[in-house]
Amino acid sequence: MSKTLSVSAIENGCVIDHIPAGHAGHIINFLKLTEQDGQMTIGLNLTSKRGGVKDILKLEGRHFTEVELEKIAIFATGATVNEIENFEVIKKFKLTMPEQIIGVMRCPNGTCISNKEPVKSHFTSTTDYHHGKLKCHYCEASYATKTLYQQLA
Repeated sequence: MSKTLSVSAIENGCVIDHIPAGHAGHIINFLKLTEQDGQMTIGLNLTSKRGGVKDILKLEGRHFTEVELEKIAIFATGATVNEIENFEVIKKFKLTMPEQIIGVMRCPNGTCISNKEPVKSHFTSTTDYHHGKLKCHYCEASYATKTLYQQLA
């Protein structure tokens, strides 16, 4: 016998669905969502109809800017964003990895100029970004996005 927990619908806000399992926390911490008003529902390691497990965030009274959505995409490429008004989905789209990521995370290479000079870090999506790879603009080293999460600026 399975039990189901009912979560109330949100009137106005945003739902980010199909976040890779374990990544909702990165989004919450990076965007400091716990410091904001409004109801937030967090689902972790939920069964996904797409297969496997997923995380989900439901945020009442919160809509994201384009810049914030690009940052979310770093952690959740392929996630679905639903913008909601009056309990209705008014816009639905999938997040894609931005081509350029500037000033968001430090390069793990201790000798990279971005760690020694007053320049913003700069990463480029590689052809392998679907597998979580980003390339530093300065030292040209490629890193798994999982490694870069630990280097958030």
